[in-house]
Amino acid sequence: MTILFNKKALISFFLILLLLYAFIEPYWLELKETNIIDKDLPASFENTKIVFISDIHHGPYFSRERVRSLVQQINGLNPDIILLGGDYVFMDSKYIQPCFEELKNLKATIGKFGVLGNHDHWRSAELTRILARDAGIRLLDNKAEWVYKNGDRIKIGGVGDMFEDIQDITPTTFDVSKQDFVILLSHNPDFAEEIKTYNIDLVLSGHTHGGQVTLFGLWAPLVPIENKQKYRTGVVDTGYTKVIVSNGVGTTALPVRFFARPQINIINLKKEQ
Repeated sequence: MTILFNKKALISFFLILLLLYAFIEPYWLELKETNIIDKDLPASFENTKIVFISDIHHGPYFSRERVRSLVQQINGLNPDIILLGGDYVFMDSKYIQPCFEELKNLKATIGKFGVLGNHDHWRSAELTRILARDAGIRLLDNKAEWVYKNGDRIKIGGVGDMFEDIQDITPTTFDVSKQDFVILLSHNPDFAEEIKTYNIDLVLSGHTHGGQVTLFGLWAPLVPIENKQKYRTGVVDTGYTKVIVSNGVGTTALPVRFFARPQINIINLKKEQ
């Protein structure tokens, strides 16, 4: 009886620890670094540092103070380019203004660009666009811009959210060749399945939260995309392009994560020799 009781007590204790951990992990922010090596990268962009964040979800589970701390961490990385993958707020449009009042303090030597996510459309796409512009963030939903450095250039484009908008890569691809280096922002990584051109070198996405609650990082039961495990997290090569799927920063539904740590993604651009 004593042995049986001890086993039950140990199991209960272990389950309580796992539950507590699930509430702690959302605060355990990971710096996830990836080197992108590409022959098309212009020489002037060698060692360019991109910081990519997605799914902040400022709201009842992610305070303004945490957004401020996030901005400070990103600035401490001294990024050349900051890219934002959408879903800035959660639950209420009242969180949009304070979120962008903090994001306006982001500093990048070349520029700050982003797209909207489904939650931004649900709360107010119009207000988000206005406040992003005021914060110095250029939104690229179905738009694109050439970015210049020492006479060289790369192109950064974006598409609209797959749930609430259209997706048009023409602005990104119409004036590029295979020799150009091109980045595309898509909140939902499923859009990578629609890309049938070799003219996009890198796609950056979020939306999945890495599954948010996973089976010890191996599999997730609830991933809000069609290609659930393929684009859940990490680097995926589609054959046409390379995709980086971020776990994002915040949470939805409940303020828990389990073996899907929140991430700041650091992308170092390297020219293939």
